[in-house]
Amino acid sequence: MALQKTVYMGPYIHCKNLNNLDICPNDTHIHASQYPNAGVFGKSTLLDWLNTYTFPLESSFKDLERAARIYNRVVARTLSHGTTTAAYYATVHVPATNLLADICKSRGQRAFVGRVCMDRLSPDYYQDESTESAVRDTQACIDHIKRIDSDFALISPIITPRFAPSCTDETLAALGKLHHDTNIPCQTHISENRKEIDLVKSLFPASDSYAQVYDTAGLLTPKTILAHAVHLTPAERHLIKTRDAKISHCPASNTAITSGRAKVRTMLDEGLTVGLGTDVSGGYTSSMLTETREAIFVSRHVAMDEGDEAKLSVEEALYLATRGGAKVVGLEERIGGFEVGMDWDAQMVRLGAVGGAEEGLDERAGLVEVFGEETWEEKVAKWVYTGDDRNTIAVWVKGRLVHSREGFEG
Repeated sequence: MALQKTVYMGPYIHCKNLNNLDICPNDTHIHASQYPNAGVFGKSTLLDWLNTYTFPLESSFKDLERAARIYNRVVARTLSHGTTTAAYYATVHVPATNLLADICKSRGQRAFVGRVCMDRLSPDYYQDESTESAVRDTQACIDHIKRIDSDFALISPIITPRFAPSCTDETLAALGKLHHDTNIPCQTHISENRKEIDLVKSLFPASDSYAQVYDTAGLLTPKTILAHAVHLTPAERHLIKTRDAKISHCPASNTAITSGRAKVRTMLDEGLTVGLGTDVSGGYTSSMLTETREAIFVSRHVAMDEGDEAKLSVEEALYLATRGGAKVVGLEERIGGFEVGMDWDAQMVRLGAVGGAEEGLDERAGLVEVFGEETWEEKVAKWVYTGDDRNTIAVWVKGRLVHSREGFEG
């Protein structure tokens, strides 16, 4: 029997008046250390992009002064876009990873901070020395976050094997054991690029699929975030659903480095949990609003081949950016909506109202223009398609005001 189209709705927007709304986006996949390269990818695809742009940049984070400059900017910038929660990849460096955790806590952003593990297929100057050192250094970052936020109320560690090709079988298994022993969440990549999938087949000949590689290592669990998932087979989707692992859909990145078009409608119809990730710097922007519209556009490209059922609506894309993302990071009881008892994580959005014929443009108001005849749904759609950070006038995390623009009246 054919699966029915699944439409997701929910109270992810709270309206204070006709020109303001509150919404709480969560970025489920972002490489904080790659922020300076946002928009820089040339004509590359995944594997050559890593060697040309990514590894040289990430290796420079042994310089803590450089790390502080970049990490402070990416956290400030994501907050300015209204990102209340972010699942960050750092680098292999323990001091710099701990610094990112400190900066997130100081600035008030809810964050999952992961030290990247990789002990093969990367430059000699930038990789873990061994399985033992990968686990030891990951534990050091976990211990640091426990010291600064003992109950992980705002900052949580997250175990982060970069992706299967960059880790030996032994390292994946050791990280799987650490994941099991500590119950700390895990994040990694899966099925982003076809050449990457071929590489996984050659490196893990005993496994039937990319997903099974993680399952064998004990890394496919309800607390696992799998980024991209562009080319999953039906059997892999079934395995991921069975293990209740989560998917971070990264449409801007998948387009920018020509990885492919993830079939999100199929995932949703099959019951997988999906959120959105910017994947900076494979993705060109740290804006979750931009990612929301990219998700809609990618679904429409899928629909050109597979029919209108594949299209995501504005409401569904916003769901993925908010409640969907909250489920992906395992915090759906605390964030992603505005029910009584949930944490007040929100951004206030102001939509510009068009005045009389003689009124000039207000360059500070952004591109969203409300003429007065629009329905509420049309106003939200205008914001999704034409809005930017100029519309975000205030951001709160756990009730704390962490960002505001000129003109905000608290």
